[in-house]
Amino acid sequence: MSTPTHPDAPHHLPFFLPGPDGSDPVLVGAGIFLIGAVIAFGLLFLRLHTLPERMAHKGEKLQFEIVAVLGLLALFTHMHIFWVAGLLLALVDLPDFTGPMRRIAGSTERMAGLAPGEGDTAEGPAAPAAHGVPHEPPPAPAPLPPRPRADEAARERTEA
Repeated sequence: MSTPTHPDAPHHLPFFLPGPDGSDPVLVGAGIFLIGAVIAFGLLFLRLHTLPERMAHKGEKLQFEIVAVLGLLALFTHMHIFWVAGLLLALVDLPDFTGPMRRIAGSTERMAGLAPGEGDTAEGPAAPAAHGVPHEPPPAPAPLPPRPRADEAARERTEA
């Protein structure tokens, strides 16, 4: 059933006025638009917030993890300096320090006659030398003679 309009009302009412049943199409439209705008803004914000992580994803694993931690710190503390630091770290390509260091360690192990990966232990069984001859500990150095005290050295100089 439709509610009759007042006899003094105009025959054509604008769309933004609520109907006699209380429905308000502008309010419903504004609510739908607001919900869509909040979701779109949130997606844009999260997309922008993860920009450093997406940039660092192409690089080294350690660099990616540091950038991800900086992004989480920025998200939870609301301190934008962490986000800026993560973005700068993602933009910079870090040099590979582990590759040359591993090659140096492997060469040193070969020179010492150790098997690959065996030189990283502090204590372990003695490995054979490069030519199959077991390592022998070097002889202990001979103890040094005691040094004369200053007054004895001066007396020896005067006697001579």
